[in-house]
Amino acid sequence: MATAKLLSEQVKSLEEELQQKENRLKELRQKQKLQESKERTHRLIERGAITESLIDGAEMLTNEQIKMFLIKTVQTEFARKILNQIKEQNPAEIVIKQAVPQSENGEDTGEKSETERETPDGD
Repeated sequence: MATAKLLSEQVKSLEEELQQKENRLKELRQKQKLQESKERTHRLIERGAITESLIDGAEMLTNEQIKMFLIKTVQTEFARKILNQIKEQNPAEIVIKQAVPQSENGEDTGEKSETERETPDGD
């Protein structure tokens, strides 16, 4: 009989320990979810700020207007080409190459880069 009581106590002890571990796991999952949410929120705010800083007069545009501008911009062949390059290389290299056109010998040509040129139809 003493053996049965001892086993019963061990089972109860392990069940309590299991419950504590499950509670701890639940707590850690909640913390992880909260952390991921904070990181996402930070990323969205930061990217929104970057977008506003690059669009002259963005504060006067509606969200729908900015969305339409971005949709039309990223759908261009030039934008897709840059995005593919960025995915393949160091983004800093792409910005420098696009912002400062150089001659074959590496000197600044003084010309506007493709990103700085205006398109004739305004798109």
